[in-house]
Amino acid sequence: MIESTYPQDAKIQKIKICIHFERVLFISINNTMILIISGTNRHNSKTLKIAKCYKQLLDRKSIESDIFSLEDLPSNILETDLYGKRSSAFEPIQEKVSKAEMFIFIAPEYNGSIPGALKLFIDCCSFPASFYHKKVALVGLSSGRYGNLRGIDHLTGICHYLRMHVLPLKIFIPSVQNELNEEDQLYREDTLAFVTEQIEEIIRF
Repeated sequence: MIESTYPQDAKIQKIKICIHFERVLFISINNTMILIISGTNRHNSKTLKIAKCYKQLLDRKSIESDIFSLEDLPSNILETDLYGKRSSAFEPIQEKVSKAEMFIFIAPEYNGSIPGALKLFIDCCSFPASFYHKKVALVGLSSGRYGNLRGIDHLTGICHYLRMHVLPLKIFIPSVQNELNEEDQLYREDTLAFVTEQIEEIIRF
């Protein structure tokens, strides 16, 4: 029999430290507020439906999250909330953004990039406090073959400029019109596997 030369008290202490670390990590994750941005102001969009799927998956993991849809942006935001101006209509939106510690941007492809409404939303948020040094995960959607690959590259550059920490695992969902069932749920096994993997990475991030 090979006997361990590792002191028993040290073993117990190490186990206690590991348990404490895992408990702290679990508490930290569950106290993190994730804001899911549905990145288009288009009414009844597939983007918002995918955002709701992400929220459901996070709910199952007991992770606090909320959705902000760009449908809810003030209609006159170009006049009221750029260049240091702040309207009363945008204040509760800014409060949500400021409260969030992590973001999931879900961005459809519009003309080979992200929607102008998404860039406008980012530009209207308080700079630099809204996004600096916060974490973000990126999801691209398209009705075509590439899942907004180019647009997510553009959005990655914006996030880097804002000094955000971008999750390396990005998800691209092409032909999004074929990915949702009649209940607006993701149902394809391969897509669900990729999205679930990203959710797990988000939790560990």
